[in-house]
Amino acid sequence: MTGRIVERDLAFSEIPGFRPLTLDLHRPAAALDPHRPETASQPLPLIVFVHGGGWRLGSRRAIGPNFDTEETFDRMVDAGFAVASVDYRLSGEAVFPAQVDDLRAALGWLRSVALDRGLDAARIVLFGESAGATIAALAALESTAEVAGVVDWYGPSNLVSMAAGLSAQDAAGTRETGWLGVSALDDPGRARDASPVFQVHAGAPPFLIAHGLADRFVPYSQSEELSAALEDAGVPVDFRLVDGADHMWGGDGVDTAALLEQALAFAARVTAIHHLTKEPA
Repeated sequence: MTGRIVERDLAFSEIPGFRPLTLDLHRPAAALDPHRPETASQPLPLIVFVHGGGWRLGSRRAIGPNFDTEETFDRMVDAGFAVASVDYRLSGEAVFPAQVDDLRAALGWLRSVALDRGLDAARIVLFGESAGATIAALAALESTAEVAGVVDWYGPSNLVSMAAGLSAQDAAGTRETGWLGVSALDDPGRARDASPVFQVHAGAPPFLIAHGLADRFVPYSQSEELSAALEDAGVPVDFRLVDGADHMWGGDGVDTAALLEQALAFAARVTAIHHLTKEPA
């Protein structure tokens, strides 16, 4: 592991009536060394990590039970990235689209401090897991997002089809209803607005989508739907189904290290391409 520095509890949004929203920023220590001016001309691509938890719980300091969070962020830094792990308002605090607004605010703040902290604001990858993947995908699919790519681990992509076949009583108790503030059965239009599959458009950033075939909480068909929509729109997508993997990469024999390496390889590839395509004339 290379040396690194972590700035914790950096406030990026203070909305009246809500708790301040904060993020942790992980960087190589050398990037801040005034005795190494060559690093100043090499700003770091940035991974923005968005945690899961069904929109109703979770923290920026927990990737999931099958990963050591600090070791995982260290690995991202060792791979040449800065990492911002962000919080957002949970569904008990505010409903959709508050969480997408919060991620947008985090991106704006990170871009505003990029020069001072050695970050390349033009090379950002959003990395979300579960509910965080839905938030990341929605933010990335906005026409003004300007991100280089998205890593989507087992995120719900179509809240309408997630609710299909449920009784009204069962639908009322789902995490998705808690996030929307209304059942998808009662307001399918709102559910569509909160579903990445319906926001896909030509020119969207590349996606890496990975999902376990044994996922008990988010059917892998959700990722199949998003992958198909991206392909239909001509958006580059790397779609991987993982045999035997449950939600949050549970399951015997699931190679979480390999899954992380795939994500980092994707992030390295799309940020390199984005750097070349954004080069000044």
